[in-house]
Amino acid sequence: MYKLFLKRLFDFFVALIGLIVAGPLILLVIVFLAVSNKGDVFFVQKRPGKNEDIFQILKFKTMNDKKDEHGNLLSDEKRLTPVGKFIRKTSLDELPQLLNVLKGEMSLIGPRPLLVSYLPLYNNTQKKRHLVRPGITGWAQVNGRNAIAWDKKFEYDVWYVENLSFWLDLKIILLTVQKVLKSDGISSDSSATMEVFTGNSKV
Repeated sequence: MYKLFLKRLFDFFVALIGLIVAGPLILLVIVFLAVSNKGDVFFVQKRPGKNEDIFQILKFKTMNDKKDEHGNLLSDEKRLTPVGKFIRKTSLDELPQLLNVLKGEMSLIGPRPLLVSYLPLYNNTQKKRHLVRPGITGWAQVNGRNAIAWDKKFEYDVWYVENLSFWLDLKIILLTVQKVLKSDGISSDSSATMEVFTGNSKV
């Protein structure tokens, strides 16, 4: 019952209340980013959702678009602005995704939506992460976020899909609050964000 109906209902009302309550904070972030990024506030990108359906994810833009002499984007670490670093550290960059939740493209809790280019790289087990709506936070996020290896991250994602329940979602919400307050797992060991997934040979 929860997985089929109540979870979506829960998502909708919590996201709606969240947008109303966080409205002033969202406006404040928009102002700071508009100044820092010279008017470029939002990051929009195609991501795969439930059943691999593609949607446009919405986040606050924490990195600039600076490129090297060859026209290639600089590393995430070099493009991360001071304002963006604070917004990412406090996870405020995720707030616009509440709109994705309202539209039914995402859930509050679920595997994080990754790049479309990763779709052909998943093995049969890892593909299960797309059996549910992607989330703003999830089981992998409260167990290491960007600081854990891809294999472990996917293992957590699939475990969540197979064990989804209201009590698990509630536990993840509480752990997420704790993680955000501590700013845990925002970066990997070698990158300001998460390293690129290049695939694997496991089935």
